[in-house]
Amino acid sequence: MMMAKKWAKFLRDFENFKAACIPWENKIKAIESQFGSSVASYFLFLRWMYGVNMVLFILTFSLIMLPEYLWGLPYGSLPRKTVPRAEEASAANFGVLYDFNGLAQYSVLFYGYYDNKRTIGWMNFRLPLSYFLVGIMCIGYSFLVVLKAMTKNIGDDGGGDDNTFNFSWKVFTSWDYLIGNPETADNKFNSITMNFKEAIIEERAAQVEENVHLIRFLRFLANFFVFLTLGGSGYLIFWAVKRSQEFAQQDPDTLGWWEKNEMNMVMSLLGMFCPTLFDLFAELEDYHPLIALKWLLGRIFALLLGNLYVFILALMDEINNKIEEEKLVKANITLWEANMIKAYNASLSGNSTGPPFFVHPADVPRGPCWETMVGQEFVRLTVSDVLTTYVTILIGDFLRACFVRFCNYCWCWDLEYGYPSYTEFDISGNVLALIFNQGMIWMGSFFAPSLPGINILRLHTSMYFQCWAVMCCNVPEARVFKASRSNNFYLGMLLLILFLSTMPVLYMIVSLPPSFDCGPFSGKNRMFEVIGETLEHDFPSWMAKILRQLSNPGLVIAVVLVMALTIYYLNATAKGQKAANLDLKKKMKQLQLLVASSFQSYAGGPEVLLTLRFKTNDFCKGQEHKHCEVTVPLFSP
Repeated sequence: MMMAKKWAKFLRDFENFKAACIPWENKIKAIESQFGSSVASYFLFLRWMYGVNMVLFILTFSLIMLPEYLWGLPYGSLPRKTVPRAEEASAANFGVLYDFNGLAQYSVLFYGYYDNKRTIGWMNFRLPLSYFLVGIMCIGYSFLVVLKAMTKNIGDDGGGDDNTFNFSWKVFTSWDYLIGNPETADNKFNSITMNFKEAIIEERAAQVEENVHLIRFLRFLANFFVFLTLGGSGYLIFWAVKRSQEFAQQDPDTLGWWEKNEMNMVMSLLGMFCPTLFDLFAELEDYHPLIALKWLLGRIFALLLGNLYVFILALMDEINNKIEEEKLVKANITLWEANMIKAYNASLSGNSTGPPFFVHPADVPRGPCWETMVGQEFVRLTVSDVLTTYVTILIGDFLRACFVRFCNYCWCWDLEYGYPSYTEFDISGNVLALIFNQGMIWMGSFFAPSLPGINILRLHTSMYFQCWAVMCCNVPEARVFKASRSNNFYLGMLLLILFLSTMPVLYMIVSLPPSFDCGPFSGKNRMFEVIGETLEHDFPSWMAKILRQLSNPGLVIAVVLVMALTIYYLNATAKGQKAANLDLKKKMKQLQLLVASSFQSYAGGPEVLLTLRFKTNDFCKGQEHKHCEVTVPLFSP
């Protein structure tokens, strides 16, 4: 008995220890108690994204970056691992490193640094194969973890009816009687108060009468303004990309800071100001706060996705130009090598022999390496987005809060309740910024293995910085609402951006030829040929033949069709079960009404009994029948 109690205490302490190990749990609970579940859902989503990126970083660091650093050839041994002679003087300057050129470009941070040898080190580590498989593995893991989270949230939601006795459940079951910390008790009290506010507003929202024709006109007007904003944003991005291509053909020393960073800054500024315009347009529509948030998220998502794809299309033009340039460089390098060898042989007198022909790697001509260029663009976008976000918080939230707080005593009107007042936390803008940034990570991590690590630093600092900004500079929303328990709306948008982000990467892997003098796939016609090379050299012939048969397009199409039919069947079954659950809920409500009416009719009369029929279980011990009936008193006079 004593051992059982100790074991139960150990399990309870272990559960408490696991709860204490959850990162930032107390911070998020404090935010939820002050600002409600809608704001807390963003920080929960950020924490979940941090865990996903941690796994991606572990994969890329342990299987790509670390093996190359430990077992690969050192810096300066090959042209791809050496800064060109013309760039050596400025390779370590801060401005060059901030732009991820110079020493940063010729390091393990980017694709072009990696060697194309099949094996490296004493372990014969297959780096090109590992690079390719880790890239595919990161995409597959991302799809798996997003779908698993969506499925788990649907299971947690359970399909229950939260509106049944909603306020009664909140009154009698909200408090946690195990709380022993005064600060935790205050947070719990504030959280319960906020939950009641959310529930009351949810109840009132269903009873509001609207002027239908006026609402339809205002919503049409708002959508018209939204389409104008989206079109103008896309045109502005296209114009900025064209200007950046013109600047790329000029001398970098003649360009200023804005000309060098114009495209990145334009995309960041559009992502900062357009959501504010969408928020103003949403005021015309007068939706329920939760519905308005979803519309706002959808519009910002369309804005960011359109901007991203305009940027990708412009980047594809630049890649095609780099590929054409590589063909000329390759031909020129062949002529250069022949001339250098001819000049060296001519320098030898007669039959004399000299030292072997050698050219320092820094002096060797090289191609433009379009893969490194793509990785640099996404790293720059990520860094500029981080800086823009933090500067916006400092200026738009902190300085504004300081002005309102300290100038309110000597101003002509009340700054706290009038203009400018304290800012509210922008849920839609922050969520979409997080999703958009993650899409850039998925798109660029194949060409810049360091991107997941950079994103981890961004998410880690954002958690502390934004938590501080919310608690110190923001106020709760004027229109509170309850966030969805499942957060599947966020995850659905993340799944869509994951799919749309991986399509360009897969296209580049399958269709574009890799650079001839940089990266682990140099010397091949396509990147995926590393799989065939591995099957040819490292597997028995019969196994390679079986794997090639399994990759037959006819078999793949048949498997895809079977999977599609299976998904359709499971979806139809789930819809049928959902309809059956709704029908059972209706019957249960009718039974509740019937019992209530019977209770009122027989008040003061004889005892009212309720007969329940159970399947054989603990209620029916000792009985031989498959079912049993239990009669319980429902009301006694």
